[in-house]
Amino acid sequence: MIERSTGSKLHSKASTPERPALHLVFGASGYVGTNLVPRLLAAGRLVRAAARTPAVLEARDWRDVEIVAADALKPETVRAALRDVDTAYYLVHSMAAGRDFGRIDLEAAANFADAATVSGVRRIVYLGGLVPSGASTEHIVSRQRTGDALRRGPVPVTEIRAGIIIGPGSAAFEVMRDLVFHLPVMVAPRWVLTKSPPIALDNLLEYLIRAPTLADTEDRILDAAGPEYLNYAEMMRILAEEAGRRPPWIFSVPLLTPKLSSYWLHLVTAVPTPIARALIEGMRQDFDADPAEIRRLIPQELLDVRAAIRAAFEAERRHTVAARWTEGAFAFRNYRPDYAYYAKRASGSALAQASPKAVWGVIAAIGGDNRYFYLNSLWKTREILDWMVGGPGLNYGRRDPKDLRVGDTVDSWRVIAMEPQRRLTLFFGMRAPGAGVLEFDLTPEDAGTRVTATAYWHPAGLWGMLYWYALVPAHRFIFAGMTRAIARRAEASARVKKG
Repeated sequence: MIERSTGSKLHSKASTPERPALHLVFGASGYVGTNLVPRLLAAGRLVRAAARTPAVLEARDWRDVEIVAADALKPETVRAALRDVDTAYYLVHSMAAGRDFGRIDLEAAANFADAATVSGVRRIVYLGGLVPSGASTEHIVSRQRTGDALRRGPVPVTEIRAGIIIGPGSAAFEVMRDLVFHLPVMVAPRWVLTKSPPIALDNLLEYLIRAPTLADTEDRILDAAGPEYLNYAEMMRILAEEAGRRPPWIFSVPLLTPKLSSYWLHLVTAVPTPIARALIEGMRQDFDADPAEIRRLIPQELLDVRAAIRAAFEAERRHTVAARWTEGAFAFRNYRPDYAYYAKRASGSALAQASPKAVWGVIAAIGGDNRYFYLNSLWKTREILDWMVGGPGLNYGRRDPKDLRVGDTVDSWRVIAMEPQRRLTLFFGMRAPGAGVLEFDLTPEDAGTRVTATAYWHPAGLWGMLYWYALVPAHRFIFAGMTRAIARRAEASARVKKG
């Protein structure tokens, strides 16, 4: 726990019976933000959720949440998002941006601090990371400097620092899950023996929700940690036992550097590569925490690692994991805990000089006698290969040649979500090492309607990853051609109707 004093601070308007306090979750599309929003709602808070792409938040189907578009690198959008806000949660980081993420993080935090000052925000709550003594890796230092940048403004900041989070969707948890389910023997670097105090997602969310309600947390840096201090090998053993699997044999070797480790992780886990690399780079040393103060201020029952892993699996089985419908949702992983939470993806798009209604008419007729609009010979080859291994690849047909309903079978696909004239989501039914979804999105533009086809693939370990990488070039080529063909058909249909 760290406390600082910077003199007088700006205190904004207080909530009144006529105007309940408004809470902004900035970075609501991320892992913690996605889980924090519903918890705030359950606590009776008034919530505004902000992300660069509002469509991602709209897919969450949150009730009574104001959704806004905001980019931390565009100050005008940050000021708009912070208007009338009482408490602002800052959950943004730029690790996925690549090597320049440290500079981007600092610029984003400075913009947010300035906008919070102008908007009269009462409190900023920032989720940072534990900082071991002598830390030098960029992503740890960047998280620390982000907190410093937020504190340069006059708005009080409560920074909660956490290490490994145990919960579905957490990068560290998903890396361990992928390793446990798909590598019975591991030759691992020394980082598997580095220790840290992991915290259950539920416990961390409780800290985040209650911290800004306490005067004693103002201008404090508080370490959040679970009740155990374990290394990765021990956590993976517990995860394997809770999953009903044999714990992997782990051999630690000193020559396998974090950089080399990130390369082989790229073949085993679907966690986004920049995040996995940053995670590994930060495992050079043990993580210490001093959680006594936060435990005194916010008492709660802390879950140990076994209980936290059990809670994560139970949340998936009960479908309570808040996730994008094609990213992490248990149903779209075919209800398989061994299928990767994060999806690999490939897409193509084209602009149709036609209305969404005309484009939807083409898409809704997919499959059956219409087939797939482009390179049908390749689709046919894949179907035959599936049939040869006992799959449903040659199950042609659909209930109606033009009409679709959720639950319909289209050849070997199944309609799992549909918003007419906006989105169609099909679940992949052929045999493969993983679970897949094909999604069509329609976006109105000034010149017509943009149609985008995206394949999402939740791989099952190494074979699932190799299957995906083998098909990526073909996918990009096919989806670009497919969307062009859909656009041309829609335009032709529109011309016929006008004539």
